[in-house]
Amino acid sequence: MSLPFLIIAFMTVFAAAAAMSLRNLVHCALAFVVAFAGLAAMYLQLDAQFVGFAQILVYVGAIAILIVFAILLTRSGDTPNKAVLAPGWVCGIAVSAVVFTLLGWAVLNSSALPEQTPPAPVATVKDIGGLLMTKYVLPLEIIGLLLTAAMIGAVIIALKEPSPTENSGRKT
Repeated sequence: MSLPFLIIAFMTVFAAAAAMSLRNLVHCALAFVVAFAGLAAMYLQLDAQFVGFAQILVYVGAIAILIVFAILLTRSGDTPNKAVLAPGWVCGIAVSAVVFTLLGWAVLNSSALPEQTPPAPVATVKDIGGLLMTKYVLPLEIIGLLLTAAMIGAVIIALKEPSPTENSGRKT
């Protein structure tokens, strides 16, 4: 294994563990972004440029930012003052280790694994872009319109001001 792979793998696993274990939701979301970026770096290192750039654009650029905005817009002002780890963390680690071991044994001893690895298909970003702009241009445009309509709908819902009758029942 190469040194860059080990660094990226350690960063990704550490960020994913931090995203699961931290109590502050904003810190969890930021660790989630680092884990997504680590996955994208692994894809790029494996010469899967399209998947790596899609990971950066879709997950790091859109989903993670959406999660951060959702947390910032919906959480209350006070943060819970709890311990970093839940009381049953030892049992959880033991159960996950047993499940991981059983699944690994089942996969490695499965007869469904091919004897020889087939050659990797050669697909570059240029090839995928050419197909998207020629053969699959209609589905691409439909997806673009659908995402635009969803974004406009989300903005309209977020900008809608509550009516005076809705404000009268709330305590400030």
